Amino acid sequence: MSLNHKSGAIDQFRLIAAFLVVANHTSPLLTFGEDADFILTRIIARIAVPFFLMVSGYFLYKQIESGNKLYIWSFCKKLVLLYICSIVLFLPLNLYAGHYKSEGWGFSFLKDLLINSTFYHLWYFPGLILGVLIVVFCMRKIGLRLTFFLSLFLYVIGLFGDSYYGVIKQIPYLESFYNTIFSISDYTRNGLFMVPLFLTMGMLIYQITKRGSFTKNISLLFLSLVFLIVEGLLLYHHSLQRHDSMYIMLLPTMYYLFLCLLQIKGTSSRNIRTLSVIIYIIHPWMIVIVRFTSDFLNWKHLFVENSLLHFCMVSFLSFAVALMMVYWRKETASSTSRAWVEIDLQALRENIRALKELIPSDAKLMAVVKANAYGHGAVKIARELNKQGIKSFAVATLAEGIELRKHRIKGEILILGYTNPAEIHRIKQYRLTQTVVDLSHAKELNKHGVKIPIQIKLDTGMHRLGFNPANSKDLKALYNCQNLRVTGIFSHLSVSDSLTSEDIHFTNKQVETFNQTIKWLESQLLPTGKQHIQASYGILNYPTLQYDYVRAGIALYGVLSKNDKVSSNVKLQPVLALKARIAVVKQLNPGEFISYGRAYQAKQKMKIAIVTIGYADGLPRNINKGYVLIQSQKAPIISRICMDQLIVDISHLEHVQISDVVTLIGKDGKEQIASEDVAEKSGTITNELLSRLGSRLEYVYKGGAQTVTDRWRKLFD
Repeated sequence: MSLNHKSGAIDQFRLIAAFLVVANHTSPLLTFGEDADFILTRIIARIAVPFFLMVSGYFLYKQIESGNKLYIWSFCKKLVLLYICSIVLFLPLNLYAGHYKSEGWGFSFLKDLLINSTFYHLWYFPGLILGVLIVVFCMRKIGLRLTFFLSLFLYVIGLFGDSYYGVIKQIPYLESFYNTIFSISDYTRNGLFMVPLFLTMGMLIYQITKRGSFTKNISLLFLSLVFLIVEGLLLYHHSLQRHDSMYIMLLPTMYYLFLCLLQIKGTSSRNIRTLSVIIYIIHPWMIVIVRFTSDFLNWKHLFVENSLLHFCMVSFLSFAVALMMVYWRKETASSTSRAWVEIDLQALRENIRALKELIPSDAKLMAVVKANAYGHGAVKIARELNKQGIKSFAVATLAEGIELRKHRIKGEILILGYTNPAEIHRIKQYRLTQTVVDLSHAKELNKHGVKIPIQIKLDTGMHRLGFNPANSKDLKALYNCQNLRVTGIFSHLSVSDSLTSEDIHFTNKQVETFNQTIKWLESQLLPTGKQHIQASYGILNYPTLQYDYVRAGIALYGVLSKNDKVSSNVKLQPVLALKARIAVVKQLNPGEFISYGRAYQAKQKMKIAIVTIGYADGLPRNINKGYVLIQSQKAPIISRICMDQLIVDISHLEHVQISDVVTLIGKDGKEQIASEDVAEKSGTITNELLSRLGSRLEYVYKGGAQTVTDRWRKLFD
């Protein structure tokens, strides 16, 4: 197998590993027998922590090998913050249990804080931090392979202070050596003796170019696991163990488990990673809650004395609380973002309702979600539209259609633009409908011998893509392409956004040409399939036209292409808002210049704010006399818009602080900045403004009506 750094099913197994940790602390099978529970909790469940360590090593390797000190420092900083939060979380339980009340508690607390941890499962955090620092240092001095062998040597030392302690206990000077270790650390399962080995194993797997067949790896995993269980039982029954976290056969078991997970198809999911961390941290609190509640309600016989039900209840509560925290975090993502887009799904639903009321009752909406749904996020928007009963979509490119299919969007997906006939197998594979732009395109598609659905594009006056309706010979020849099944015919109105008499006349001529062409095809007994000609302005200005579909694009998102008036009395709600934060507040003296080219000079003493968004995020660089909203008040943009920042004058505002929210599009109190206004000040239209919003922006979706299936699916996004 070739080198592949994809994550496979690693993220999915994180959740399993988290529940194995819960099992380790709840003994699910104890009611049914001590040996069965020992096998599950003290042998099999011991793969959980080494797995987490190997995952860290696997994904850290590239950063350590490239010398990315900033990334490594950031990784350790996050661990420290997580550890501090966890210490605070379990402080009430420590105080209740009377820890650190005896004489000399200060040294005991310091030892726990740095090595043993202040609560039994939190050792992982200081252990991982120390292990990473050791591995980083050694890799720089002696390289990865020698670091692995050094880590293996340390693991062997730790092994005899753990599962094999009974062996060295018979040798006085070795026992004295280990007693010295235990005076500092309660276990050898720590950042010195255990963590470095599994970190380096993950790194070595990252380097492997040939991982063998899945059948071979799963067989060796099963064999290693059997030997691991035998090893654990032998040590247990001969009373050799001081603790039971470190085994010899744990090494091949973890190696082949990791290889298998990389070869199993999976989806990288930040939500699952977050869930597993939260479950790992909070489950001891859930144990306390279950025991306290059971005692209070006299349910101990159900949820405490029955070990399996005890495990299930603790697992359920841990998962439920973790799930709520994940979704709370997603809903409040904007509270920590540099710059972000807010999408109001309730406004989207209102726009769907308004547009449906406008068009004939037998016409259906075809949602145009090209260009990332005009900057709104194609996949999330299409999912919401699916839930609202919309089963027809239009995209511009093959890649856009494939993206929707890969995310399980249902219904017809029409590619409005040209697709290279060489890609016809992908059109069929992803069940897409291709627009045929002329006869030569049709013939090239047909000659591949692959049957696909197509729609005919008619050029009724736009003069871009499409068949000339006057050329009946080409149109008829299209139907001789036996591999192309016609499912629809459409055209595009070029000036339906204008209400001048001249443009209305031109639009009516386009409609007439379209209708006459359809009548001719029908007279030739040639099927046309579904018919559609109206895009957003066609819907708003010509709502009574009778066709099978209307293509709702920019109107679906509650904005117009520009500040136009339309003939329909329909109220659409903007779906998108664009926001950022204040990074710095500064005072300027008269005569001082700002930013590149000294483009702006302070004429008097003034106060400015640096906002964390720029043209690399899709904001037009040439906004003329633009402004933003801060604390529901307008603040003008001054000087040049930079790649990552812009500058606003806040001299008239009081109490503006770092991290305050800045609205660039959307509402802030009674004030509002419309997309149309920003586009006009930039000399463009909203279609361009919104569709160019950059990939660096975070997206926050609000107002979604979610089913249980939707919530579960979100875990894998």
